[in-house]
Amino acid sequence: MLEVEVKYRNADRIAAIATLLEWGAALTQDRTDVDLYFQAPDRDLKATDEAFRLRRSGPKNCLTYKGPKRDTETKTRAEIEVALADDDATATDAERLLVALGYKPVIAVRKKRRVYRFQRDGFDLEACFDTVDRVGEFVELEILAEEARYETAKAALLATAAELGLTEKEPRSYLAMVLELQHAGESETPAAG
Repeated sequence: MLEVEVKYRNADRIAAIATLLEWGAALTQDRTDVDLYFQAPDRDLKATDEAFRLRRSGPKNCLTYKGPKRDTETKTRAEIEVALADDDATATDAERLLVALGYKPVIAVRKKRRVYRFQRDGFDLEACFDTVDRVGEFVELEILAEEARYETAKAALLATAAELGLTEKEPRSYLAMVLELQHAGESETPAAG
């Protein structure tokens, strides 16, 4: 399954939500996610444009692998998600297991997310209104599509963004933005001495 996704910053959230509601969208989730990203022991996931994370969303937990991006217009990539049991102990055990296997925790990305679901052009879409710690507010549009419907899904996603008035595309992942801030902070910190 492909995750066809595009992210925008500086969106007029009120106008976008009003349009979504006119289209019959429903607010289906209002949650806080904590995504702990890992580096693999056998390859550099940043260099291969892949990502692997443990997501804690309230009591829910899952492991997610994201393959390399397919194009520059969207953040389309293969996604494999495996649900875990819903409790803190499971998340802690999953993290311990991954570390024991040689995976190294890189950084945790925290966000508040409101998810609206709706249908357009024969697809089920999600519009996620995210507030990400340290990096700001974004609107993400997403379609899960089979490979054969990739181009059609991409066109539907970009048309939906235009109709919602979303114009300032953000190509970077939340992980990349948080890491950039972290590295910038490290370079501005005076050396101890």
